[in-house]
Amino acid sequence: MTDTFDPPGTVADCALAVLTCADGRRKAAMTRDYAAHWRAARDAGTPMPMGRANPPLRPARPEKPELLSPRDVPRRRPGSAEGRIAILHAIAHIELNAVDLHWDILARFADTPMPPGFAEDWVRAADEEAKHFNLVCDRLEAMGSTYGALPAHAGMWRAAEDTADDLMGRLAVVPMVLEARGLDVTPGMIEIFRKAKDPETVAALDVIYAEEVGHVAYGSKWFHFLCGRADSDPKQVFHHLVRRYFHGALKPPFNEEKRAEAGIPPDFYWPLAEGADR
Repeated sequence: MTDTFDPPGTVADCALAVLTCADGRRKAAMTRDYAAHWRAARDAGTPMPMGRANPPLRPARPEKPELLSPRDVPRRRPGSAEGRIAILHAIAHIELNAVDLHWDILARFADTPMPPGFAEDWVRAADEEAKHFNLVCDRLEAMGSTYGALPAHAGMWRAAEDTADDLMGRLAVVPMVLEARGLDVTPGMIEIFRKAKDPETVAALDVIYAEEVGHVAYGSKWFHFLCGRADSDPKQVFHHLVRRYFHGALKPPFNEEKRAEAGIPPDFYWPLAEGADR
């Protein structure tokens, strides 16, 4: 992608521009350009204002992939080349959703007074998710496929819709549950590609794995900040919000080391796990 994109004047308008762009690669390119502009303005001492925007309930999406109910997405054996392509396709879909999720939190909750670091964290997260999407798309194309070639999960935006009016709920469910789940499953995916002697994909997934810890940590940091501002107990509030907005129990095994590194202790998630007394 060689296009460059002149950013709008506010963070919220940048977010809106990305959210209303349907093409995945273009969405990623816009994100990377806008994030670079945001950093340059910050470093020059003229930070981009937050602004206000009215984001769509659902972001624009390409015609492909076909979106199916989770139970209807075909299962493929990871030991086959087709199965590994399916894994990468699913990761690309997750990363594209993550780009939109991080911009959406900036646009949708721009009227909530937050310290400047809030925008800095989520602009950075969106930028890294765009990088991740490009890395995975590059690997798909090297394997003779492309993003959109296979069906994908239709339910990934549900958490965003459910928490469209609740910033604490958004932080609890998206980074602290959904993205934390990525910390649990990514090591197994890396091992699949290591066994397949695919070092390029292993390298890409290693980058994603390392940087996703930071995204979960951003969620935990700002969730705890809001709980502190409301003089609320973070663990109790987390349990309440996950039970309200997340559909189903959390699935062990958990990557306790990386979750702790991201600021989520075991007593946050184990009481919500399968088999626990919820």
